[in-house]
Amino acid sequence: MAKASIGTIDPQEAEHFGRLAAEWWDPKGSSAMLHQLNPVRLRFIRDQIDAHWGGDGNGFRPLSGKSALDVGCGAGLLCEPLARLGGKVTGLDAAPENIAAAIAHQGDLPIVYRCGEIASLTGSFDLVTSLEVIEHVTDPAAFVAALAARMAKGGLMILSTPNRTGFSKLAMITLGEGLGRIPKGTHDWDKFITPDELEALLTSHDLKIVARTGISYQPGRGLVLSSDETLNYMLAITG
Repeated sequence: MAKASIGTIDPQEAEHFGRLAAEWWDPKGSSAMLHQLNPVRLRFIRDQIDAHWGGDGNGFRPLSGKSALDVGCGAGLLCEPLARLGGKVTGLDAAPENIAAAIAHQGDLPIVYRCGEIASLTGSFDLVTSLEVIEHVTDPAAFVAALAARMAKGGLMILSTPNRTGFSKLAMITLGEGLGRIPKGTHDWDKFITPDELEALLTSHDLKIVARTGISYQPGRGLVLSSDETLNYMLAITG
């Protein structure tokens, strides 16, 4: 959830998320909403992994033999399940406190954590993910360019981010932050990106959206994948 790329790390954002590092793995702490969101995001990611590399949905390690990079990894909430799916995972975050929390939690999982800009990385990765991050960087266009540069030929990219709608402002800032369900100051609604705006950035780097879904809230079910993109959305992208 904290940031990275050429000139795109916002020090204030990194500091904000660094302050939350100690509670990152507490499902009832300041990152409780991420714990509710993560299984929903993972469902989409697993489906796209299987669709892209021809998996049958039943294998336990569909990323076996493949490398994965999670940019803005926080304390490893996505990195750990990607490693369990067989990936050779690198997690990158702008906040050193998050990286320390991630390393403390990973146990024997084969994950390499690094702190800093995405430009500090070399090589390419079969899977590149960046979830709820692009709305926190200083330059979304440069951030997309940096992500594209790290994706291997024939690779897959997964992005998710809140949509810039009146509903997202009400749900995530007025109510979410106002009632303390999300730490105050986490979001700047003016930096939210619409699907059309993000698609334009991706197209400018010859990237193609191959699947998309919304994430919405349904009473009695909580957060679910749906066709409703007014709150949040996810994209699967290829070169």
